[in-house]
Amino acid sequence: MLGIFGISGLSFLLVALFTPLLIWVLRTLKLTQPIRAQLPPDHQAKRGTPLMAGLILLIGIATSLQFHPAPLMLFLCASFLLFSSVGFIDDFKKAAYQDPSGISGRTKLVFQFAFAGILLIVLFHSFKLTSDISLFSGYQLHLPVYAYIIIMLFFVVGSANAINFTDGLDGLLINVAIPTYFFFFLISNKQEVQLFSLVMISCLLGLFFYNIYPAKAFMGDTGSLAIGGSLSILAIIEKVEILIPILFSVYLAEQFSVILQVWYYKRTKLRLFKMAPIHYHFSLKYGWSENKIVMIFGFISWVSALMCWLIWKYVL
Repeated sequence: MLGIFGISGLSFLLVALFTPLLIWVLRTLKLTQPIRAQLPPDHQAKRGTPLMAGLILLIGIATSLQFHPAPLMLFLCASFLLFSSVGFIDDFKKAAYQDPSGISGRTKLVFQFAFAGILLIVLFHSFKLTSDISLFSGYQLHLPVYAYIIIMLFFVVGSANAINFTDGLDGLLINVAIPTYFFFFLISNKQEVQLFSLVMISCLLGLFFYNIYPAKAFMGDTGSLAIGGSLSILAIIEKVEILIPILFSVYLAEQFSVILQVWYYKRTKLRLFKMAPIHYHFSLKYGWSENKIVMIFGFISWVSALMCWLIWKYVL
């Protein structure tokens, strides 16, 4: 029987080997990325790049369930698949109809809230989740179950979309998400969480070969929403809600840059950033290359994960 490192290594090899086949299929079916007209010229050159390469991450889901079909593993894989399905529908419309807008934002939110609600209810009824939020020095904030579910509902959906915003440059989300998954691998005493986190890291590394600049394929919302949904669920399972502002700092910066841009423009008819999400701002205003932005944002994510591990180990 393979251990968690063996299963992760197998997942890495399968993703690295089969991604070229998936790219060929997507290209053959002409399921490629349409580019919004307002994006910079260097992004217009990416028109025709295969979309939905995030489907390859399902290899990690299948491998995890094959070797460790425990209830919690099944739940974690289900959370990944549910959010991935929303992204897949959106990506398919974009690629098949060459429509950059995809399905409506309202439709996506309805599905996300519904899936997040189901997942939270299952956590409470089947995995004995408590409505306590861990604070510093062992103190806990006890919330009524309904209040906790409502707060976490918005947290899961908000986080999923924040992480989705981060998938805007070649290799960016992969570089930022790997440290976050690694944090959960380090702190968890649950074998399923450790295995799921390590398998996701392995799959992302396998996909990174083809997603790094210049990307041969984009993971799309199929991958980014799935990553966002699973990471937010991991934060709830491990009861580290208090650390989210630090742990998810890059994702939140991406999301709030969009919110601030819209708010500021409505008030002043001026733009606060050259373009939002904020990774475009660094490219347009300072001339940073995609690789430089990816490297810096990835470094920030590693620092955030390390800070959270130190706080978790010595303060919480």
